[in-house]
Amino acid sequence: MNYKIITFMIAALAMATAAMAQGDIELAEAMGETPGLQQVLKSKFIEGNAGFMSLVALALVVGLAFCIERIIYLTLSEINVDRFMKDLDAKIAAGDIEGAKAQCRETRGPVASICYQGLLRMNEKVENIERSISSYGTVQTSLLEKGCSWITLCIAMAPSLGFLGTVIGMVMAFDNIQMAGDLNASVVAEGMKVALITTIFGIIVALILQLFYNYILTRIDLLVAQMEEAAITLMDAITARKEVIGNK
Repeated sequence: MNYKIITFMIAALAMATAAMAQGDIELAEAMGETPGLQQVLKSKFIEGNAGFMSLVALALVVGLAFCIERIIYLTLSEINVDRFMKDLDAKIAAGDIEGAKAQCRETRGPVASICYQGLLRMNEKVENIERSISSYGTVQTSLLEKGCSWITLCIAMAPSLGFLGTVIGMVMAFDNIQMAGDLNASVVAEGMKVALITTIFGIIVALILQLFYNYILTRIDLLVAQMEEAAITLMDAITARKEVIGNK
């Protein structure tokens, strides 16, 4: 998609949000009601310069999109590892290697994938099987971590955009002082408000994304641990099967 179109869409969204927020606040004040939290947030969003604050909101939306995608992917990758490895071990011990391969193919997730890679080299040396499982485990780990770099980028960008808003707000304040030729609270209030609001929103966005990111890392660590445990169990089963075959 053209970047000009994206920029136009963001600007249009910001203006629409500003118009709706202003209308909600005016309606609440006309009815003598206290504006709700949502209306207050919209109002502060506008006061922090809606055009610039849209960049902070964009960082939040993009970061959440990657977080949701990773959470869905990791959720679909989880299986009952204990039951899966118990059934697989029984098939290998009985010599039903094709059945074990079929079980791995029919099961989703990285645990089944690395076990299938090991079974494909069942007739090779144990060292080759172990090397293959280790190499494919690295590939699966990288797939689990796919997109996490974009989440960390959004986490870093959000407060950075907020601090940039702080600098811009300070420049606006000094410009107002220069134009007024006088130093008083009303002259610098607008610029200082932009500075503080953008910083606050940037930090809030970073905190939200950081919570999701830490949760994702926890899920990845759990899956990696399951992969390592499954690899050890598989190697034990393959080694035991080779010993049985060698003794016959």
